[in-house]
Amino acid sequence: MKNFWKNYKFTIILLCAIIIGAIAGIIFKEDAKIVSPLGDLFLNLLLVIIVPLIFLTISTSIAKMKEPKRLGKIMRTIVLIFIGTSLVAVLVGFASTYFIDLVNTSDSEAIRDSLTANPVEDTEDTELNLLGRTVEAISVNDFTKLLSKDNIIAIVVFSILFGIAMRMAKDKAEPLLNLLLSANEVVLKLVKIIMYYAPIGLGCYFAALVGTFGATIAVGYLKTFILYTVVAVLFYFIAYTIYAYIAAGKKGVVVFWKNVLPSTLTSLATCSSAACIPVNVETSKKMGVSNDIAETIIPLGTSFHKDGSIIGSVFKIMFLVCLFGTDISSFEGIIQVLAVALVANLLITAVPIGGGTISETMIITMMGYPIEALPILTIIAAIIDPPATMLNVVGDTSSSMLCARVVDGKDWMNKKKEENAVS
Repeated sequence: MKNFWKNYKFTIILLCAIIIGAIAGIIFKEDAKIVSPLGDLFLNLLLVIIVPLIFLTISTSIAKMKEPKRLGKIMRTIVLIFIGTSLVAVLVGFASTYFIDLVNTSDSEAIRDSLTANPVEDTEDTELNLLGRTVEAISVNDFTKLLSKDNIIAIVVFSILFGIAMRMAKDKAEPLLNLLLSANEVVLKLVKIIMYYAPIGLGCYFAALVGTFGATIAVGYLKTFILYTVVAVLFYFIAYTIYAYIAAGKKGVVVFWKNVLPSTLTSLATCSSAACIPVNVETSKKMGVSNDIAETIIPLGTSFHKDGSIIGSVFKIMFLVCLFGTDISSFEGIIQVLAVALVANLLITAVPIGGGTISETMIITMMGYPIEALPILTIIAAIIDPPATMLNVVGDTSSSMLCARVVDGKDWMNKKKEENAVS
């Protein structure tokens, strides 16, 4: 019980604060707006930290990557598997939400107006062609503009290039890398300090929303949580059984479900993909995956492969789509939702809180919504965190089996036994 409280303390406190805020909003109605500035304070703190968080997290994670064993074939296989399984996850998330209104659109106009006085960006603007809009999104013409929250994608691109440049410089970049790693640790501690205030900030934010607009938004969150949990459980049993069968037939299915429980329970107990790396590597090895594949794909998967987060991103996007009444019925609209959900998770590292904030900010920016919607996505992230982490972790385990099937052939389990016998 003590370990349960330790691992879920923040989530429980946050959910309690949101519930208390909802009750206060229902009781005090319009008068609940008096606590709105306390919610705005939390939003301001998040927006201030987002630029250094993105730069330091992404650039240092790329710069400190080690060369994996059997780099060529393993890395090519990992990339293909991550892309393939991520596409499956994003399609499942979209199919689960496309025909369901997570928020009652007819009741959400006042909520939209309250988030910002500026109109929502028109995604059908044709003044620039596709290439021009892409260049405008990924780059700026002045370094100082990289320091603005309005150019999130440009910051991400610059951070990737900066990290690659440090890797190319090798030993000469070591002092700079150490400096940025130290700065990154400080920023992560700062994020932790800000999140101490999250229960108060989000509780007040939610109280003001519910007090002003009634229970529409609260019902939307409840509907999102229930639907996501159902989808996560079905995906866990169906998708990963199929992946295990593809990897090694019926024997693979048996081996997978015989060994996957420790990873599942650890993910639910910790709500951290990074914390699950040791047990997940060991689980993959017990399934018959070779050491070098397991020790490569699991850490990389923690950073670049997140089935649960991708499905969660689709839910976040569709929540905002319903809230803002955005029309995504066209082919272009559907592709935009799928692409944003993938891109917003592709570069997120194993930072439990900061990484999610980066992803949510990218979603808002790429979909053209006001940044004031960030706390709405933060609340969704909090309520779906346990099942999302479970899919993130177990998805890496099943991916290790698929990778072993490609790299070591269809008899990969027997090869592992032979290696163990020799050693």
